[in-house]
Amino acid sequence: MTDFTPFLSFAGGLMIGLSAVALMVVHGRIAGINGILGGFLSVRLNSDWAWRGAFLAGMIASPFIVLLATGRFPEITVPSSPLLLVIGGFLIGIGTTIGSGCTSGHGVCGMSRLSVRSITATVTFMTTAGITVYVTRHVLGG
Repeated sequence: MTDFTPFLSFAGGLMIGLSAVALMVVHGRIAGINGILGGFLSVRLNSDWAWRGAFLAGMIASPFIVLLATGRFPEITVPSSPLLLVIGGFLIGIGTTIGSGCTSGHGVCGMSRLSVRSITATVTFMTTAGITVYVTRHVLGG
């Protein structure tokens, strides 16, 4: 069971939305983490590389900012084995490649632009996630 945190959830969603809008306004780019990381890891060092690096550095630094603000790191509990995490990460990588984007690109940015492709992708991965949770918790007993 997870805690009900409407104010923290709203604040987090607001920050994600504002960062997506800011990236679109300033650089004209979609805030899809899959594409940002892929572009950063490419060998071309250009102006795109700098903003991608800054975006990724902000994601990495955010738990440390929480530590400075609250005196403790965010608590994260992962109820799965390391093997399942590796398998899940591998499957997500395949899915983001096949689906031409990730949850942030399609779910946050694409749906807000009413992209049919992004709406279809989001419905697909949310349905798959729901089925996966049901099967692992209620069928397999995990």
